[in-house]
Amino acid sequence: MKTINRLFFLLVILAGFSSCNSSKDATNSIQPNIIYILADDLGYGDVGFNGQSKFQTPNIDKLAANGMVFTQHYSGSTVCAPSRSALLTGQHTGHTAIRGNKEVRPEGQYPLPDSTYTMAEMLQEAGYKTGVFGKWGLGYPGSEGDPNKQGFNEFYGYNCQRLAHHYYPYHLWHNQTKVILEGNKGAEQNDYAAELIHDKAMHFIETNKDDAFFMYYASPIPHAELLMPQENIDAFKGKLLPEKQYKGTDEGENYRQGPYGSQKDCHATFAAMVTLLDQQVGEIVNKLNAFGIADNTIIIFTSDNGPHQEGGADPDYFNSNAQFKGYKRDLYEGGIHVPMIAQWPGKIKPGSTTEHISAFWDVMPTIADMIGMDLQGDIDGISFLPTLFGMSNQKKHDYLYWEFHEKGGRIAIRKDNWKAVKYNVLKQPEKSIELYDLSTDPGETKNIASDYPEIVIEMNRIMREARTESEVYQFAAPTYLNVD
Repeated sequence: MKTINRLFFLLVILAGFSSCNSSKDATNSIQPNIIYILADDLGYGDVGFNGQSKFQTPNIDKLAANGMVFTQHYSGSTVCAPSRSALLTGQHTGHTAIRGNKEVRPEGQYPLPDSTYTMAEMLQEAGYKTGVFGKWGLGYPGSEGDPNKQGFNEFYGYNCQRLAHHYYPYHLWHNQTKVILEGNKGAEQNDYAAELIHDKAMHFIETNKDDAFFMYYASPIPHAELLMPQENIDAFKGKLLPEKQYKGTDEGENYRQGPYGSQKDCHATFAAMVTLLDQQVGEIVNKLNAFGIADNTIIIFTSDNGPHQEGGADPDYFNSNAQFKGYKRDLYEGGIHVPMIAQWPGKIKPGSTTEHISAFWDVMPTIADMIGMDLQGDIDGISFLPTLFGMSNQKKHDYLYWEFHEKGGRIAIRKDNWKAVKYNVLKQPEKSIELYDLSTDPGETKNIASDYPEIVIEMNRIMREARTESEVYQFAAPTYLNVD
């Protein structure tokens, strides 16, 4: 690390502490531990601090009370793989290599290229021990996108998103070793993957408590299949009526190969699953406290996209997307506007809230700023470290950009309070964009494009210029970009 970077970082930290009224020694936080908790398909309204009333999330709410809540934070995409790609590369979906959920059979997704410079590689260069626990989805086993080839010292969990639909899988991966789960043979349900993954993550903290570490905790909860140990479900059974039932795939050649299993108590199971996630968050915090490293650890909690409607899930019953329109796979707010908390005792002001507009691709430059590392390559993100420290010199995005390569092709732009959305860009290239003013209409209920033709022209210009074509994820008929 260059001397000038150390000096600059020290000055930034000192200024941040002054803003936060902290008397801590700044040099203690040059290499903080970093824990990034990524829930899977957890909606903006699925947590207590954002209004969830059907069940409680006390540990996540405590993170919010002890840290900073971002009310205007966005996921990298509206589905799993590209959202994770944006997170780890610092690039939005107009530039990052993985822009969709393209699969490679028999197991895994299209890989991040070897040339990709990831956040984990950056942290390894800074001397961090790095681990990812949960769902990967950025390269099939042994490919150039394998987590061990993208900057992670340790990986435990699902490599493949399709197989991660199942909470009682036949196997998980520990680095390059395929771990057969004997308790799940046939139709047996004894080895609950979310608990196995959590145990490995806790062990990673224990093993690396004396070193600077980065733990990417990519929880599979509460994605898709609604299954977990019955004793967890029983705590909510009969309390979330009228109950919903789902008939899925419980036998045959496709069993545990993608299609979701059946569930007769969908509401109770969903509440129990998020409750388990909340308990696991609490256990992570308790472990840090037990080892005396909580004050030198920043925890970020968020979700990879909005709530889904698959496998018996019922986001409307739980008001999972709060006031927002849309769900997973939408580029309306409900598909990409996600909960986000940052906690760092003594550094981030407890109980603080920010309306700073940010997205997944900002995390990598924020961490680089935090530890004094120089970024490589083209980055779309902007560090929100000044916001974390309550400083006034926070830079802002000119715009945020998303593209989605399913459902006929979708694009969205947020610029200040303006939100432009364009659907079916491949099937209806002549279709006009929708325009919303989020300051007065966060639910995107009134398309006001006809009232602001100059904003529409500007948004179409951004859509033309914000992206580069990808060989793998193509918008093959770019004529839609020329429509004003």
